[in-house]
Amino acid sequence: MAMPKKYDTNPLDPEFPAKVAAAQQDETAYKLTAETQHFPNNVMTEEQTRQFQNEQYQPMFNPPNYQPPAVYNTTRFAEIQPIDRKVDKVGLPENILIALPYLPWGIGLIAGLIQLLIVPRSEPKVRFHAAQGLALHIGIWLITAILGFAGMASDWADFGNGIFALTMTICSFYWAYKAYKGQPIHIEAVDDLTNWLEEKVRTK
Repeated sequence: MAMPKKYDTNPLDPEFPAKVAAAQQDETAYKLTAETQHFPNNVMTEEQTRQFQNEQYQPMFNPPNYQPPAVYNTTRFAEIQPIDRKVDKVGLPENILIALPYLPWGIGLIAGLIQLLIVPRSEPKVRFHAAQGLALHIGIWLITAILGFAGMASDWADFGNGIFALTMTICSFYWAYKAYKGQPIHIEAVDDLTNWLEEKVRTK
């Protein structure tokens, strides 16, 4: 029999420790003599897994069928206005007019100035290339003049002037060829002067 502890006292009931010890012994004896309980074998703890054999899987969300974007046959600008069409009030093909302002040796400078004076504003493409070619030749002339003055004091400046003139001659022929073929040409270095010339030099 277990000895009562000093805390197992009840001032109102002197036999309280003995009753507690007897109750503990009865509970221990019951646990030792009780039979083991067996759980049933076929216990449905969760829903059985559904087996798909020959059935086709049906998704919960069926996205709409992909429809490729419609292809529209746009008409190209070149088909509306071919590069060899005749320009109004001039009578020359467009590709020739836009190529002339890029030719070297002063030809492009004169051609660009004349076109800005006679080509109407209804021909913005021709006027743009005329202004750009004219601005290009003005820039070449200014750089050539500066290098020419510098060449009086240094042979290297005279040599650089020759290299610059040769390079610009080759580039001028190249730009004229591209313009004749209808390919775009944009010389960013003369943008401001091009816009100024196209705006200020008008037809009479």
